[in-house]
Amino acid sequence: MARAVMRLSPPDNVAVALRHLKAGETVMLEDVALKVSRNIAVGHKLAARAIAKGEIILKYSCPIGTATQAIAPGEYVHTHNVKSGYLPTYVLPQ
Repeated sequence: MARAVMRLSPPDNVAVALRHLKAGETVMLEDVALKVSRNIAVGHKLAARAIAKGEIILKYSCPIGTATQAIAPGEYVHTHNVKSGYLPTYVLPQ
């Protein structure tokens, strides 16, 4: 059976969906079973482990944001529970 999720780098606290994930299904990440909290589209993130409020979200070993609330393993990780850490590098002229 093909993998459903993958961690992009060992320190990451999120995994990426390799296929559409359905709410309630259980997927394996390495040797850990994660119960998917809601439907998650291909390429989107879910918590690889419990993430505390205020913790930095790591993807590809890079900080991409900060958890705005506690995030349970298998929970969808997106703008509703993460404040972006991306900084604008280009501003369009007015």
